[in-house]
Amino acid sequence: MRVVAQRVSSASVSVGGVPVAAIGPGLCVFAAAGAHDGDADVGYIADKLARLRVFPATGGAAGPPRMTLSLLDIGGELLLIPQFTLYGDVRRGRRPDFTGAAPPQKGRSLLQSLATALRGHGLMVREGVFGADMDIRADNTGPVTILLDSGRIF
Repeated sequence: MRVVAQRVSSASVSVGGVPVAAIGPGLCVFAAAGAHDGDADVGYIADKLARLRVFPATGGAAGPPRMTLSLLDIGGELLLIPQFTLYGDVRRGRRPDFTGAAPPQKGRSLLQSLATALRGHGLMVREGVFGADMDIRADNTGPVTILLDSGRIF
């Protein structure tokens, strides 16, 4: 499973001009399931996202704020956006090859499991629409963008 997590002050998703979901401060997460992913991958990614320390603590010593707080610590929200194109392989040619991505039915199931696992950590999770052509707006802060892969190696 692959995800790109961006720290945001707000984010939203709409489909065909109709708002679907929106969050305040938290993480906007683009996620894709791989062809060989399973429950262990979902658990690994959910735990990492819930506990990822990418939010600054207030106050403290002079200098830039350190990233010491997690989404759980700040009571932030998470917008989960399905994005199978994270498995696009362009090592050969110019057109991405998506054979590393899970088939649609499996991908949908694993991303639903990810949303459930994130909620199990006590997070407020909003979701994009699997397979839809979505418009995403995100007000990145930092900017902070983190790549996670349950294969643990890029």
